[in-house]
Amino acid sequence: MENLTPHLIQWYPGHIAKARRQLQEQLKQADLVLEVLDARIPQASRHKEIRRLIGERQCLVILNKSDLIPASLLRRWVDWFEARGEQVFATNSQDGEGVRAVLRATQTKAALVNERRERRGMRPRAVRAAVIGFPNVGKSALINRLVGKRVAESAAKPGVTRQLRWVRISEQIELLDSPGILPPRLEDQHSAVKLAICDDIGQAAYTVTRVAAVAVELLIPLIPERLKERFGVDPRVVQGEAWLAEVADLKYHGSLDRASEQLLVDFRHGQLGRVALEIPMVEVAPENPPA
Repeated sequence: MENLTPHLIQWYPGHIAKARRQLQEQLKQADLVLEVLDARIPQASRHKEIRRLIGERQCLVILNKSDLIPASLLRRWVDWFEARGEQVFATNSQDGEGVRAVLRATQTKAALVNERRERRGMRPRAVRAAVIGFPNVGKSALINRLVGKRVAESAAKPGVTRQLRWVRISEQIELLDSPGILPPRLEDQHSAVKLAICDDIGQAAYTVTRVAAVAVELLIPLIPERLKERFGVDPRVVQGEAWLAEVADLKYHGSLDRASEQLLVDFRHGQLGRVALEIPMVEVAPENPPA
């Protein structure tokens, strides 16, 4: 990946800061958390501070947009999370694939919460499940699928949901729809640029041409023939911004911005095929573990 400056990606608008404070308060009321990740970048789209806020609450991990990565790699990611004791589900909230399994698991968790309440002499109530994650990973679309109708504002761009609200899914479950939450500073620029490539962070945070140049570097080892076929320039001969410049000259009257935007749009919409930007890493045990 190209050498990233500390300020390639940086975005922390006011409504996100306010929503973060509100989410911290609302999580105190939550019995369960549905953590929605982008299946193309499960690690980059996992908010470390949110993990701390979840605390001891039960959590279902949702690998959304799973239709955009190879099925074999999706299976590896599911195995990776399960090996760490996490309950994980692969979904495509746009067409509903995998959502029914999430609903069943949420209902099961809700029943367990009320069983514990009854054992303590408390009356059953609607269980509160918070749906959290970075912008544009599909939280609102998932809620709409779980409810079975459009109750949460949803669009294929970051920052559509601007405030927190509870949505009644049934007599047993309420879901918290929340804006995408970003950390105060995006210290890990390698993860941040992946969020930008996948459109999980607003375009105000970055320069499209620079992010597209990094995208080319990431995609060359994965789909060189597809890039050549789609754009007419072999990325194994010229790379990064030089490749984008040749594409711009060939197809977009020299406009580097248009070439960059098209590359990102094609990737985000699956026009370049099923492509993942992260793979699960096997953790190697030390040769001499402590006695």
